[in-house]
Amino acid sequence: MTKRDFIKTTLGVSTAPAFQYLSDLISKFKTITPEDLAKDEDFWLKVRAGYRLKPDYINLENGYYCIIPQETLENYINHARETNYQGSWYMRTVQWDNKDGVADRLAKLVDADPGEVVITRNTTESLDTIIAGFPWNRGDEAVFAAQDYGAMRQMFKQVSLMHGVKTRIVSIPNHPKSDEELVALYESAITPKTRLLMVCHIVNVTGHILPIKKICEMAHRHGVEVMVDGAHAVGHFKFSMKDLGCDYYGSSLHKWLSAPLGAGLLYVHKSKTEKIWPRFADFGKKMDDLRRLNHTGTHPVHTDLGVGDAIDYLEKLGMDRKEARLRYIQNYWTDKVRSNPNIIVNTPVERHRSCGIANVGIKNMKPHDVAKTLLDKYKIWTVAIDGAGVHGCRITPNVYTTLEELDVFVNALNEMAG
Repeated sequence: MTKRDFIKTTLGVSTAPAFQYLSDLISKFKTITPEDLAKDEDFWLKVRAGYRLKPDYINLENGYYCIIPQETLENYINHARETNYQGSWYMRTVQWDNKDGVADRLAKLVDADPGEVVITRNTTESLDTIIAGFPWNRGDEAVFAAQDYGAMRQMFKQVSLMHGVKTRIVSIPNHPKSDEELVALYESAITPKTRLLMVCHIVNVTGHILPIKKICEMAHRHGVEVMVDGAHAVGHFKFSMKDLGCDYYGSSLHKWLSAPLGAGLLYVHKSKTEKIWPRFADFGKKMDDLRRLNHTGTHPVHTDLGVGDAIDYLEKLGMDRKEARLRYIQNYWTDKVRSNPNIIVNTPVERHRSCGIANVGIKNMKPHDVAKTLLDKYKIWTVAIDGAGVHGCRITPNVYTTLEELDVFVNALNEMAG
């Protein structure tokens, strides 16, 4: 029996999909290219049927938490029932083998080697583990951007107070002229004392995808390690950890992978594991074992198994198909409003610089007021972003979002903009 088969049978029930619907649907469309299928509303309406959606509003705020499709949700609930049924027997026998097996599947998903990925609770835990556990010396420096997520910026502030680390902060332009402009921006902040550079794979407030490989190559030439915030990347668009060339990477799997809440990913290149100190001390593990950094005590183990179900769903739908659809619907609505002089799109127009996320503002209107009007008047749920050079609402549709819903949103923006 293979390790994966073992994992699938350990709970005494098969984790084969409770729904055959998606597999049957995909079989009818597998000869169509992802780009052509992205425009096929009939197909995506059938995908939408696999979700239970609240009818009170149009949900364009999936960036915080992507709703789980019913197939994944039912399997996840079954895992909770079974672990409760088996109690401490499960916890004392197979929980760690199961978690390691799902982590290996995650490693394969992002093209990393087995043992370089562990399951965490979210991006904050993943990246704060690296920031706090890094072997800092007084006078060391770190580089990051004003647009980076607040939790990580706060952790850098804490190590600054604890260890005397100096931080250098850059500001990412919403509309860069080239990759080289972005690389040069980060390079300008590096000094001989720089030890670690943090950079977003996709900026959470604008959807701007940064040239990570080029930034890593530049930083490594200066002897600087790179930690990537990929909170919104895994399950959103295809990439290879080996191609990126970063040293550390964190992601939240309850976002675009549509895993259960409280699931994240930490990647550490095998050559860097020994140098990081864990936040919670573990025992019995070698210094080069990444699981040494992953000890959190007793946790909801059915969430680990739910991550496997989310990977199952993504593999059936197809990462290429999902990425093409997310990019298509984002450009569908942004292309319709970019020409309005009173509407400000804070996301680059170049197709390769974004995917499903974009940010839009209205002249002479505060982001909070835009979000409130969209919800109160048009029944559209978004989130306001107001700071670090970004003033607008983050718009994050999902695979179940229809073009009809996006037309309602576009018409609302045009009415509000005048």
